[in-house]
Amino acid sequence: MTTNDSRRRTGYDGFNAGADGSEQKVQYDQKYEHWQEQHHQAFEAYPRVHMKEADDKNTIYGYKQWVTGTDGPVVLVLTLMCAFTRLYQIGKRAMVTWDESHFGKFGAYYLNRTFYHDVHPPLAKMLIGLSELMAGHNGTFTFKGKYPDYVDYVFMRRFTALFGIALAPLAYITCLQLGMRRQACMLAALFVILDNGLCVISRFVLLDEPLLCFTALSLCAVAGFQNARQQPFSLNWWRWLVLTGVALGCVVSSKWVGLLAITLVGLYTVEELFGMYATRMPVRKATKHFIARALCLIAIPALIYAACFRAHFAILNRSGPGDATMPSAFQARLHGSPLSKQPFGVVYGSTLNLRSMNPGAGLLHSHAHRYPEGSQQQQVTCYGHKDNNNNWVIIKQAMAEFNYTAEPLVAVHTGDTVRLLHAGTGAMLHSHSEFKAPVTTQDFEVTGYGKREWADKNSDWRVEVVREDSTQTDGQLNAITTQFRLRHVATGCLLSAASTKLPEWGFRQTEVGCTRSAGDKATSVLWIVERHINNRLPAVDMRPLVRTSFVSDFVRLNIEMARSNNALVPDKDKYNHLESDPWSWPFLVYPMRMLGSWKKGDIKYYEIGNPLLWWASTAACLLFPLQLVYYRARRLRRLTDAWAPGEELQFWNAAKLLWGGWALHYFPFFLMGRVTYIHHYLPALYFALLLLAFEIDFCCRRIFVRSVHSATILAWAVAALAVFYWFAPFTFGYVGDVMDLKHRQWMPTWNIYVDNNKL
Repeated sequence: MTTNDSRRRTGYDGFNAGADGSEQKVQYDQKYEHWQEQHHQAFEAYPRVHMKEADDKNTIYGYKQWVTGTDGPVVLVLTLMCAFTRLYQIGKRAMVTWDESHFGKFGAYYLNRTFYHDVHPPLAKMLIGLSELMAGHNGTFTFKGKYPDYVDYVFMRRFTALFGIALAPLAYITCLQLGMRRQACMLAALFVILDNGLCVISRFVLLDEPLLCFTALSLCAVAGFQNARQQPFSLNWWRWLVLTGVALGCVVSSKWVGLLAITLVGLYTVEELFGMYATRMPVRKATKHFIARALCLIAIPALIYAACFRAHFAILNRSGPGDATMPSAFQARLHGSPLSKQPFGVVYGSTLNLRSMNPGAGLLHSHAHRYPEGSQQQQVTCYGHKDNNNNWVIIKQAMAEFNYTAEPLVAVHTGDTVRLLHAGTGAMLHSHSEFKAPVTTQDFEVTGYGKREWADKNSDWRVEVVREDSTQTDGQLNAITTQFRLRHVATGCLLSAASTKLPEWGFRQTEVGCTRSAGDKATSVLWIVERHINNRLPAVDMRPLVRTSFVSDFVRLNIEMARSNNALVPDKDKYNHLESDPWSWPFLVYPMRMLGSWKKGDIKYYEIGNPLLWWASTAACLLFPLQLVYYRARRLRRLTDAWAPGEELQFWNAAKLLWGGWALHYFPFFLMGRVTYIHHYLPALYFALLLLAFEIDFCCRRIFVRSVHSATILAWAVAALAVFYWFAPFTFGYVGDVMDLKHRQWMPTWNIYVDNNKL
């Protein structure tokens, strides 16, 4: 064989070898061919050993029109079965149920084009908005109480149920990709169909259905890509890789839990690239692999995520309840915002709302409550919501006589010494060196104290313009476009709003202090005039004057989403039958009522999984690490005769995705401080159910003959169906007295008929 032939055969190109083609290249050839042979065996021998009943060309691996073969009818039947469980009596309860009150309302905001704020990315909520548009909703219903006649809630529920229906065919196709027998693939899909928890969550207008669907699609795509890696850079290889990137982009754009799916695929990719490195793949070829994955698994998800926010901003162009979370310049560009028309140049005697440039701090605020310690003067804070206690009147120093209603208007410029009078209480913005801030003790306390006629230097502040975003450059203080500092004249410190929250006595509002430790351009000491009120000045259209960019708005909104998400902390002192801790989910300790009314005659839904499937899948997940230890010990003892050709590698390739997906979608919740519910376990449950089917298939193949294998699969399917039917009243809506279902309470912690039994 010539050198060129060898290069074509092995992918060798420019390897650092001697002129005669030398020993280093020969070693590379041997390692690379061994690596290819291992994966070829796993791809060719193992899956087809267990699919002899079908011609290779008709399998999903051959990509012939397999719909005309065995898999097409099976997928169709599974899809119809799943559709029945998701759609049967889906409109039974004509009342807004559980979180439909939130996500239905968010969908209506898209119809009204009003800006709102939520902790989740927008894709799934835009899909809900699309369902409302298709259902003919006019956006006026507030999603409280009974659905009115003009809201086709049944269509909306069916639309979101489609995502839940898709789980069954995706489970089947995924298991085919992982090399499982068709019987086991059907069993995995049946597990998904017959889990009461997955079923009931798919019957309402919620975000969980799109999240689960895109999570399942991500797993299916990466499993398909794993099978296609023997033909790198082929059309089929690119198809699965691009689909993986699209699925990841969609899942993270629905909920941030999608980051866990990205982590799974990222770890899989790192392992794959490391395997290439270990075989000393040529640098040029390895670089191509890296670039392809970077484009498809990083760039495509990032673009989809950004595009969803771009659409979010484009649709929601009217002022709404979420305005206050965004920068003032963004608010001023919303139609109907009070900031879009206001006086531009600030003059003495104007009423101002001052916003800190520190994200999440809010508007300068005061109220009649006093500090419990220190000076015990009036509290000054920053508050995220808009109310009259945010109004401050900018005036001259105490000894400067001035009639603010009759004399000519005087503009405020950089370098001016001013005072800020709280409009609600008449107190002056004040600071002093005698007392420290209550929480950030390195700063001075800021209070509301004194009267406008008092000659108190501790109420004097000097305006220092830092940045002007408009074309005006004469140093005047302008609404929205001017960033400035307020320096305390007596002490030289700067008015500051950091991210520190006050205790309960301060209503958990942001602490305001006077700092000498922050830099002059730190965001905590920068302020803008968000709203300018002065009847002696004409209001101008602010939209041409303010500037904003998608990137800055995109970053700011994501920061606020994270801040709001972190604020969802549980109150351990209050009993809440909805909340549950992550340790309890795999064991189904605390199922959840999906509505508050639990009386006879009410249609009751209970978020309870199929106990057989939950407990069995939990056992499979917990025992899997021990299984790995067992096989590792056998390998160390050189007892590898039990593995068929390629079987060990195929086992690892499948199990690492399924168990890894379960672990990554479950264990991170132990690190989260936010409030958690049992439905947060459903993405992890999907992986666990597929792992359970995989383990049943794997163990039966190694222990039993084919007929016993089939009987075992059938027994599991019948048992799952029986338990699903037993708990079906809570899945499809139960009207009678729950005491009649007392025998369905298998654990004392289940609150089927008891209100307060959480242990």
